[in-house]
Amino acid sequence: MNQRHPVTIQARAAELRERIEQANYRYHVLDDPEITDADYDRLMRELEALEAEHPELATDDSPTRRVGARASGGFAEVRHALPMLSLGNAFEQEGDGDRERFREVAEFERRIEQTLDRREPVFSVEPKLDGLAISLRYEGGAFVQGATRGDGETGEDVTANLRTVAAIPLRLRGSGWPRVLEVRGEVIMLHKDFEAFNARARASGEKTLANPRNGAAGSLRQLDAAITKKRKLSFFAYAIGVVEGGEMPPTHSQTLQKLREWGFPVSPEVGTARGFGGLIAYYRRIGEKRDKLPYDIDGVVYKLDDYAGQQEMGFVSRAPRWAIAHKFPAQEQTTTVEAIEIQIGRTGAATPVARLAPVQVAGVTVTNATLHNADQVARLDVRVGDTVIVRRAGDVIPEVVRVMSEQRPSHTKPWSMPTHCPVCGSALLREEGEAAWRCSGGLICAAQRKEALIHFAARRAMDIDGLGERFVDALVDFGYVHTPADLYRLTLDDFLEMKRRADERDGTTPETVKQGKVATKWAENLIEGIEASKHTTLPRFLFALGIMHIGESTAKTLAAWLGRLEFVRTTPEPVLQVLPDIGGEVARSIAGFFAQEGNQKVVDDLLASGIVFSDEAEPSPKLRGKLSLDVLLDMAKVSKLGPKSTKQLAQHYTNLQQLVRAGQAQWVTAGVPSAAAINLEACLADEANLVPLREAEAAMQRLLDAIPSSAGASTAPLEGLTVVLTGTLATLGRDEAKDRLEALGAKVSGSVSKKTSFVVAGEAAGSKLDKAQELGVEVWDEARLLALLAMHEGKA
Repeated sequence: MNQRHPVTIQARAAELRERIEQANYRYHVLDDPEITDADYDRLMRELEALEAEHPELATDDSPTRRVGARASGGFAEVRHALPMLSLGNAFEQEGDGDRERFREVAEFERRIEQTLDRREPVFSVEPKLDGLAISLRYEGGAFVQGATRGDGETGEDVTANLRTVAAIPLRLRGSGWPRVLEVRGEVIMLHKDFEAFNARARASGEKTLANPRNGAAGSLRQLDAAITKKRKLSFFAYAIGVVEGGEMPPTHSQTLQKLREWGFPVSPEVGTARGFGGLIAYYRRIGEKRDKLPYDIDGVVYKLDDYAGQQEMGFVSRAPRWAIAHKFPAQEQTTTVEAIEIQIGRTGAATPVARLAPVQVAGVTVTNATLHNADQVARLDVRVGDTVIVRRAGDVIPEVVRVMSEQRPSHTKPWSMPTHCPVCGSALLREEGEAAWRCSGGLICAAQRKEALIHFAARRAMDIDGLGERFVDALVDFGYVHTPADLYRLTLDDFLEMKRRADERDGTTPETVKQGKVATKWAENLIEGIEASKHTTLPRFLFALGIMHIGESTAKTLAAWLGRLEFVRTTPEPVLQVLPDIGGEVARSIAGFFAQEGNQKVVDDLLASGIVFSDEAEPSPKLRGKLSLDVLLDMAKVSKLGPKSTKQLAQHYTNLQQLVRAGQAQWVTAGVPSAAAINLEACLADEANLVPLREAEAAMQRLLDAIPSSAGASTAPLEGLTVVLTGTLATLGRDEAKDRLEALGAKVSGSVSKKTSFVVAGEAAGSKLDKAQELGVEVWDEARLLALLAMHEGKA
């Protein structure tokens, strides 16, 4: 160590103790750690080195001689009959050969060999679980008390919360257990439960958990056990404490097996190893599996297996000389944010990504970390220039979990979501009530290209037989297709060349091709499938476009009410909302999609390729009652102007121009309250309000003009009926039955209610049939359905 003035050394030691104690308090008491494990270990090792070189600095209350922090006072204190001690740590270091790189482990094993005069002693080996250490006391086989480790001497009584952890047995199984048995282990949160909790928290705008360890500690130390119960925790046993009125096996590995028999979960990764070589082989084996384990670990633990040897080895500085924790590279590190950019996913989701100063996390260089969504950025208040804690665990994408706000530079500014897609320039839209933003350029955005093409070709969409994901990947990767319209320009030679290039790239060229025999039938079938898809229906085409929120049902509604693609493309958002089951968010999505110039061009190109619709018709006559002046005024949402007043105005004026010319005084004469008339005048005086109303009125008039006067009140033959299909239909497929019923005007529902007209039950009908019988809903067989369809399809 470099020579330093004694006062400087003493001050540094005092500073290290203060920082470590503060970190302990934040971690153990507040469940809100402010530094990473790696930073904590660095501080502790520096203090240990100072105290080793300057023994006069060591004090009884030094953090190097403590385990954690004392209880917070929120729970009753529990004095441990046997202290819950911490382990010494070993880290991988620079050097050649295993004994140099792992010299702390080598020294640990050599010391045991010399003390016990044994060659290659046997060790019990296990993963070092990253959660909250606890002790469980059983009396007469019944769980009576559970406590946290706390500072090793005193913990917190969390019995009520531990009773909610399903993995902890409330009564021991089998027989032969001692009258009093203390079992020690770790409460953890599995990756899947951690991710599920955070997904729910992000969706509801609540605070997320920083990591599974923090989730386990915070959940277990809730003052309300009902909250703990809602958060799914797990547990693994790894040791015993007090034992009274009974005998335990002579080795640790046999004890773990006995704990399994008595009902305690034990990590399946525990085992035994012999000598230094066995320890390092286990370290490497678990290190390779670390990313695939369902829970977090931060190293492995080596324990001399036989208890007699443990007793002979004894303790030093309140840590056992017969056990050591061999730590893996940390999964959390600190770094700085250099930029925040938007990444567009395959489905158009816009995800903020932090570009980071490179940092080693869990042995991997990390330069990017997800920020999940705009709400998460706001909750964390991440800014360019911030120092942040970044975490990488398992196969999870690295994420920013905390901002070190106390280190924030003064020049930083809050981040906000951009308005346009960085890939294609289309508008980014936020779904109402959702955290997600999405790119609206689905047909032209390169980031969404493959997903858009797969959806376009799907069976329920354009139904291009044979065009699966593998071919789509190759067509896009080699630049043959950029939009769905390009599919209709492909030739037989294009497909054959694409396949050849893909096989060469993947090293899968068939021997027959190498011999000059090229199969073409598959490509000919694809060409035929693409050609056949040109003859389709309007609902299929609308669904195939992949417009956000537009499923098959909404596509059918648009086609049934508006009749032609021309009207779907040009009807503005307010008018779309008069259609059944189309609210503001869906209407915004439809209008926004067709407002994008790139999407318009792709649709035009598709039509130019020869796509035709077998079912285009005039707008539904039922629109007449929905396209009047009062409906238009209702769209304006003028304060105090209710439906009664808008109907009175519609009786006096036939269009918006007449209404505006009449003015406020005449509106009052027509029966509109003065306050409503004042608000309406203010609304119509603003061009920002008047222009959209004029556009909506023009669209309404175009639709009214297109409705044939002779159409009268004609309706589909099955209009008003709600049908539920259940079970397997022998003659009809469920999809075909649904399509034919809907073509005749019936609504096909997925659930049975009192409003259901009848249920068609096929083979192996399930709970829907039971529900129909319970509610007294009429049940038909397939023969009766076929008769109904045959009777009406010729008339439709």
